[in-house]
Amino acid sequence: MKSVRPIYARNSTSISELKKNPMAVVQESHGEPVAVLNRNQPAFYCIPAATYEALMEELEDRDLLELVKKRQHEDEVEVNIDDL
Repeated sequence: MKSVRPIYARNSTSISELKKNPMAVVQESHGEPVAVLNRNQPAFYCIPAATYEALMEELEDRDLLELVKKRQHEDEVEVNIDDL
């Protein structure tokens, strides 16, 4: 018996449909993720390049915010731009 897995996307398609016309699947999603199903189970998620790039930028921003929070109580170091 296969376990039921949640689908983390509003849109889904089968692998067969994705193979027929991948660009149509991406365009119909309007920038949202598409869960690609294999035997009614999510096999992977497909997202447009612009959505992926925005996701990567968001993750990078979160990493930088964590670094800033971690260092916010460290001593400051005075630097003169002309000395560099």
